[in-house]
Amino acid sequence: MMMLSRLACSLRASSLRTARVATSLRPASSFALSTSRLFSTSKDAPYRPPSCVAEPAPSAEVKARTDKAQGGYAALSDAEIIALVHKGEIQTHNLEAKLGDLTRAVRIRRKILAMELETEHARLSSASDKARAHRAAVTASTAASALGIDVTPKTDSHKVEPLHMEEALSHLPYEHYDYTKVMGACCENVIGYIPIPIGVAGPLLLDDKLVTIPMATTEGCLVASTHRGCKAITKSGGAVSAIVNSGMTRAPLLRLPTVTRSAELKKWLEVQENFYMIASAFNSTSRFARLASIKVNLAGRDIFMRFKSTTGDAMGMNMVSKGVEKALEVLTSYFPELEILSLSGNFCTDKKPSAVNWLEGRGKSVVAEATISAEIVQSVLKTTIPALVDVNIHKNLVGSAMAGSIGGFNAHASNIVTAVYIATGQDPAQNVESSNCMTLMESINDGKDLYISVTMPSIEVGTVGGGTHLPAQAAMLDLLQVRGSHPTRPGANAEQLARVVAGAVMAGELSLMSALAAGHLVRSHMQHNRKPQPAPAVDAVSMTHSLPHSD
Repeated sequence: MMMLSRLACSLRASSLRTARVATSLRPASSFALSTSRLFSTSKDAPYRPPSCVAEPAPSAEVKARTDKAQGGYAALSDAEIIALVHKGEIQTHNLEAKLGDLTRAVRIRRKILAMELETEHARLSSASDKARAHRAAVTASTAASALGIDVTPKTDSHKVEPLHMEEALSHLPYEHYDYTKVMGACCENVIGYIPIPIGVAGPLLLDDKLVTIPMATTEGCLVASTHRGCKAITKSGGAVSAIVNSGMTRAPLLRLPTVTRSAELKKWLEVQENFYMIASAFNSTSRFARLASIKVNLAGRDIFMRFKSTTGDAMGMNMVSKGVEKALEVLTSYFPELEILSLSGNFCTDKKPSAVNWLEGRGKSVVAEATISAEIVQSVLKTTIPALVDVNIHKNLVGSAMAGSIGGFNAHASNIVTAVYIATGQDPAQNVESSNCMTLMESINDGKDLYISVTMPSIEVGTVGGGTHLPAQAAMLDLLQVRGSHPTRPGANAEQLARVVAGAVMAGELSLMSALAAGHLVRSHMQHNRKPQPAPAVDAVSMTHSLPHSD
């Protein structure tokens, strides 16, 4: 027995030594991504994004160097940091945490990106050369076989032209920016920021207050056109707006074993006491979230539950999602077999065109109106009331119906919505549903005045959260006097911002429709949206050429 025991111990020790040797011989690529970690070319090791790759412990050399220096990684040079990134000892998304200097982290990430893009460009160009040479060889071999001669193809190996990515990135600014406002909140793997021109339209007299509208855009003529609309509205006595509904939505996708059970859950929620129970759980997750309704639709045994809640001055998507999770915990205690397939089932609906947002609303539902005198229509807008009404009916209503539009009964609401959203730190992608708008125009008072209104059922805005805390965007909210939470009436600032969006859209609609009615659209864009170009030489051939079917 003693002999067997010693033999077993010996075998175990031998196995451990073998495992250690195997581990020491394992290539570094099994612990971290290689230099080209942004581009996977290995069939054996599928690509994983850097955020999914754990950093190994620093090597003894690096640990000794960083421990010796009081500043740790910060004491190393840029070149040394880049070398550690290429070895996989630092992940690029962790540069800010490792260095402490956010601007330096952004600078180093830019250098790494430029190097990797150049390397990958060279690799792809080399692969392309090899493929080209192979095709030439195959073609030559086929031709030689057909003719019975020996042909050796000549392949031209062209020199790979560098991309000069570091030079290209030099035009992207990164310095003099407060990245503490960005990290962990707005963006990851930051390499700089994009400056966008901001203009102002107005002032617009809206609900007896003068407001100046900030618009971030690169489309010439947009601010000028909206400004003209503001001028016409203000000179005619101003605009009036109303919030007719408010509430952010989230619609999880659930499933029960049978349609019978799904129908039972729908009826269960229609009982007032049960709704109050769910609402109590939902409301417990936030000081501001207050559940207003749950709309339940069935598709077979699948259940779509559209929770709608007020969210104070926040746009509120995260707030509502948190409340929904808590509500579902309570619901599953009454329906244990309930399966939660997805927290969002696309019945919300976020950042996608949908009839449910158009009909039921999402965010802030706003209506705005104004009465423009015939004199102002003539002097400021350079058109007439009958022309405006006629174009609006047949373009915005009939034309949009012909296109099968949902919520698109307007000329260019999304132009103004997006420009204001970018300027004030909103989510630009939510312009999809926030631009739902119906523009109506009527001739009133025996043709002496023009009545215009915009109905926008799903304006999604907030004055806290998201990008509203970034310095430039916060400054624009200050310009509108709506930054942050309202001190006495939660939600008032977000409502005011929604009113401003609707008022600005109405001004933009009025001006563009006037330009269309008067035939000025192309001329104004040539003036504001194009650089002066030399007059082209007259081409005698093109001047005498006749179009098909012309006389």
